[in-house]
Amino acid sequence: MAASAGAVDATYCGAFLPKVWKAPLSSHFGDLALVAFLLVQGLDGFFTYVGVSTYGLQIEANPLISTLMTYFGEAGGLVGAKAVAGVLGICLYFCEVHAVVALLTGFYLTAAIAPWTLILFF
Repeated sequence: MAASAGAVDATYCGAFLPKVWKAPLSSHFGDLALVAFLLVQGLDGFFTYVGVSTYGLQIEANPLISTLMTYFGEAGGLVGAKAVAGVLGICLYFCEVHAVVALLTGFYLTAAIAPWTLILFF
């Protein structure tokens, strides 16, 4: 039996894939990790804004954020950076790597929120 000119048999190129059941996208752990991540991003943005407004731009340790705030203003640079971070966190959530979102939340708590808390309140 002759095949048509453009058709290729699936057995030759390995295109046959069995249908596999996939777990639903939502999980309680993933939902909690995403909400915590977005909350921590918001707190970091708020604390950074208060810290930079109080002590000046030189207190910001992240050179990328500092540069954004230099070019777009304190609020504009922070809102832009935190919006990008939030969108990327949501992308990680939809890629179902909830443990990474949780790890990033912990990282921001220890590397951003804790230092700002010490600087601003103690």
